[in-house]
Amino acid sequence: MAAGTIRLYKKDEQKIKRERIEDAEAEVARYNMARNEAIEQLGALYEKALKEVGESNAAIFEIHQMMLQDDDYNESVENIIRTQNVNSEYAVAVTEDNFAQMFASMDDEYMKARAADVKDISERVLTILSGGGNDNMSAKQACIIVADDLAPSETVQMDKDKVLAFVTVHGSMNSHTAILARTMGIPALVGTDMPLDSELDGKMAVVDGNDGRIYIEPDDVTLKELMERKKADDEYRKLLQQLKGRDNVTLDGKHIRLYANIGNIKDLATVIQNDAAGIGLFRSEFIYLERSDFPTEEEQFNIYKTVAQTMAGREVIIRTLDIGADKQCDYFNMDKEDNPAMGCRAIRICLTRPEIFRTQLRALFRAASYGNIAVMYPMITSVREVKRIKEITLQVEDELKAQGIQYAVPKQGIMIETPAAAIISDELAPLVDFFSIGTNDLTQYTLAVDRQNTKLDEFCDVHHPAIMRMIQMVVDNAHKAGIWAGICGELGADTTLTRQFLAMGVDELSVSPARILPIRKIIVETDLSNI
Repeated sequence: MAAGTIRLYKKDEQKIKRERIEDAEAEVARYNMARNEAIEQLGALYEKALKEVGESNAAIFEIHQMMLQDDDYNESVENIIRTQNVNSEYAVAVTEDNFAQMFASMDDEYMKARAADVKDISERVLTILSGGGNDNMSAKQACIIVADDLAPSETVQMDKDKVLAFVTVHGSMNSHTAILARTMGIPALVGTDMPLDSELDGKMAVVDGNDGRIYIEPDDVTLKELMERKKADDEYRKLLQQLKGRDNVTLDGKHIRLYANIGNIKDLATVIQNDAAGIGLFRSEFIYLERSDFPTEEEQFNIYKTVAQTMAGREVIIRTLDIGADKQCDYFNMDKEDNPAMGCRAIRICLTRPEIFRTQLRALFRAASYGNIAVMYPMITSVREVKRIKEITLQVEDELKAQGIQYAVPKQGIMIETPAAAIISDELAPLVDFFSIGTNDLTQYTLAVDRQNTKLDEFCDVHHPAIMRMIQMVVDNAHKAGIWAGICGELGADTTLTRQFLAMGVDELSVSPARILPIRKIIVETDLSNI
């Protein structure tokens, strides 16, 4: 929550005129000079962001640099200049509109949000071409910034000590501006339905990031209630910061593995920032999803090695390729399936296309010699699958040994995310080093509810007794076999269930980095002997 005066931020409108030019090549050179200057500015912004919001969030400015070096973007601008004999400003503006429209029309929410990035880099080039300077977003006193939208570069250029909150009319929760706000710990409302009247400037307001509302000049009763909530919120934040460095141990001495879930190495900064004891789920499929061809063994090895070394001895559990269902990769050339959630996905791809699996395993085993890496296999349904995995891993060991390549054998576990695996967990436990319960798919398959279908939300009871009984069964069977069992699905971050999970004997909770400290608070205040 944040309270203060509103500062209405409006960008200077870039008035672009189409002008005929005589020397197209000279105009292309002029464009390239402006583009190179923009790339330099983005480099400076990257360094500023690196200090303030960490490497993973500063990476957006590296991406913006790459976008300005993209052949498709530059060829579009240069082609318009040459074929139409027009000025650079006009060519950039047309390219901006075309590319932004292309991204905005995509179905994927993440890709839709990239339209804002195209506009950001284009506006930067246009500003340089027009001889203008960047608005440094300076403010004399701390205020609530209200705008139509904010670009990531505008967000980073702000003095965060002078920004109480962001409120934008447009934008999405997947936008980099929203992500930056979360990292900076600044309340942010995006997609807020409100008029941007000039009269707003200077008015007193309260932003509540919990219920997603802005209260403009609230009455005395509402203001008193909001300020009491803000005070409680501030005290809670301070308390959480005091939990950094504390062991994840209950009052009666039970130690819990409190780990973080991440999608790529850019997330490592937030893992360390939030004091996670390790990484409980590294979603390796994003290495595949973020490119247009299969990643090589060397590329994967370098990524896994970086994670292991950065975590400096803390455990890193890497899930093998989990492509399929809602995560499709075109270059895999998979057959179209009527029901992909029940189709060829995850370990089924790995076992039917072992050449892909072996490449990833070789990279993982090599990286394991540089840190505390463990490997887990998703979508297991049978003992036969686990035995086949073991056969392939032994073959990989033999290959690496014969080639004289440095490697280590990591601990190996499986994900329990199908009812079949939960029910035969007593047979699976002796074959592996640990269980990690994927509650998202376990819920989907147990309740026969497609988790991508929002129309079925009322039927998707994540606290369903059947789910709780399965978790208890898996934990009990793990302990009988002398291995540990954790939860890496969304349910692990549900603080209303934390004490129940501890009482059930769950050994590990792996959650998004931002949930580490709130869950630690519950752990260190819990006495299991009284439950």
